[in-house]
Amino acid sequence: MDVFTDTPYLGNPVAVVLSADGLSAEQMQLVARWTNLSETAFVLAPRAGGADYRVRIFTPARELPFAGHPTLGTCHAWLEAGGRPADPGSIVQECEAGLITVRRTGAGLAFAAPPLVRSGPVEEAVAERVARTLNIARSDIADIAWADNGPGWVAVLLASAGAVLAVQRPVTVDLDIGVTGPYPAGSPEAIEVRAFSPKITSIEDPVTGSLNASLGQWLLESGRVTAPYVASQGTAMGRRGRVHVSRDADGQVWVGGGTVTCVSGTVEL
Repeated sequence: MDVFTDTPYLGNPVAVVLSADGLSAEQMQLVARWTNLSETAFVLAPRAGGADYRVRIFTPARELPFAGHPTLGTCHAWLEAGGRPADPGSIVQECEAGLITVRRTGAGLAFAAPPLVRSGPVEEAVAERVARTLNIARSDIADIAWADNGPGWVAVLLASAGAVLAVQRPVTVDLDIGVTGPYPAGSPEAIEVRAFSPKITSIEDPVTGSLNASLGQWLLESGRVTAPYVASQGTAMGRRGRVHVSRDADGQVWVGGGTVTCVSGTVEL
């Protein structure tokens, strides 16, 4: 699946293995290591009440409790394969992080952003470390905060989208760093986003659902953006990811975008 795009091969890919109930965790990890994608998802029968299906999400190195673009890609693949949710208005995914609600929107599928497990200001030593990793001056960082909904994100705000695109991809990273900056008022996209993580083979992730979810919570709470808005990500990698972020009357942040099937077939295990 390609996620956060309506055009195949311009988003963020995820491999989705359906009917994976007979696979062990070791086999799932083996497949995820072989695909070498940022994540590979395995669909199983639900165990929790109210869930339509269960998913286990693996990077090439380990299992994740939750990730954004695998959530949307898995939901698309499950629906495309004939899955029927108990509630026609929403789909409920079970994962290690709990139950995640996915709904259909005009911009594609969208998931309910999980709550932050860590927020607030970062220690100055961490801020200095982030600046060194990004090869920018500490004074270039307009704001920095923990915005962690599971993977460990520290959010960095730069002065502009152009400043975000000017960041040279680090050679190595030892933190999960999300960088964002605003486009001029009136632009089709509100912000540019880049994600750097030691968990990703190429260091930089093309389009990142979990980061956009936590960035949305941080930026909306601080009043730096207003909902709904569109985030651009992947530009520096030759992609064209578009993440649609909205907030409902209850304050729940939703993160969505296009999903398309690029490859389908049978996996030999």
